[in-house]
Amino acid sequence: MTVESTAARKTTRRSSGAKRTASASVKKGQGAEPELVQLLTPEGERVQHPDYDIDLSADELRGLYRDMVLTRRFDSEATSLQRQGELGLWASLLGQEAAQIGSGRALRDDDYVFPTYREHGVAWCRGVDPTNLLGMFRGVNHGGWDPNTNNFHLYTIVIGSQTLHATGYAMGVAKDGADSAVIAYFGDGASSQGDVAESFTFSAVYNAPVVFFCQNNQWAISEPTERQTRVPLYQRAQGYGFPGVRVDGNDVLACLAVTRSALERARRGEGPTLVEAFTYRMGAHTTSDDPTKYRADEEREAWEAKDPILRLKAYLEKAGHADAAFFDELEAESEALGKRVREAVRAMPDPDHMAIFENVYADGHALVDEERVQFAAYQASFADSGAEEGK
Repeated sequence: MTVESTAARKTTRRSSGAKRTASASVKKGQGAEPELVQLLTPEGERVQHPDYDIDLSADELRGLYRDMVLTRRFDSEATSLQRQGELGLWASLLGQEAAQIGSGRALRDDDYVFPTYREHGVAWCRGVDPTNLLGMFRGVNHGGWDPNTNNFHLYTIVIGSQTLHATGYAMGVAKDGADSAVIAYFGDGASSQGDVAESFTFSAVYNAPVVFFCQNNQWAISEPTERQTRVPLYQRAQGYGFPGVRVDGNDVLACLAVTRSALERARRGEGPTLVEAFTYRMGAHTTSDDPTKYRADEEREAWEAKDPILRLKAYLEKAGHADAAFFDELEAESEALGKRVREAVRAMPDPDHMAIFENVYADGHALVDEERVQFAAYQASFADSGAEEGK
């Protein structure tokens, strides 16, 4: 049996499951599917929820739409730059804009964020310049921003480890008597890591003011969710003694409402919450990945109909909250952002090649000194070769 046929059969099962989940979005206890908190349907219709609801102004709604559009534009530009050889790698957030913008806009300035390597939308909400995200992927710096300036930690490549960092930080916040909260982002694949289980245990026992925000985008690289868990991810929280909730990860209003509620609960001293944003990774895991090898086109097409940006746009138009001029201006702003990012990346200076030998040891070290000399000679050989060729 081919990999493609196996993936296609899994896709059929998963697509039908997703449809059942959507149809049961606000029907508690009906059937085996979990409840999905939703405030905006894929068609752009506003619905109510008894436990999670928000009242936003037209300006706030337009702001959320602008956030998602500009985040997607930045993300697509970064993908293009990688394809052109300007970046070594890129992890796209395509399809996950609502989960990130909704949760990001629920945060207060004094809250602290621990991201993975895909939270470009949350970084946008925290005021981190998009161009600062690209230095690491270009290989010219180790992050590019001061985490304490925006309360947004550096990207974490090690899968799941940031949940422990967030838990420890949240325990410190509680000991300091502050009323701020901490949020840790991770994916469905990371939920299988021991670090995540340990962070759940510690946060529950110490009643840490932390929100665990899992973006379940259905695929941990090439592994589907059913290879990660036998129960819906949000239900895992029950075993640790704190609440979990599944939200429509393509509904920016629901993500905002649910995350805001979880953060407020943490600030009140009621401990952690697990939020599972049920969404979908529309593109590759990273630019080194080819998703056509393990999932069928029909699955992506089904999720394209749930596009988070299109559904909010439909609502804005139906409710009369945005006109053609707004969308035209945003399109121009989007193109300007893409141009700025392109120019900034290409203008990034190369780091000092000899800097890798600095700060290895507090004091001098004979072996490091020897390697420094050898590397300097190696670098100089290229300049000598070029000089010889030019003669």
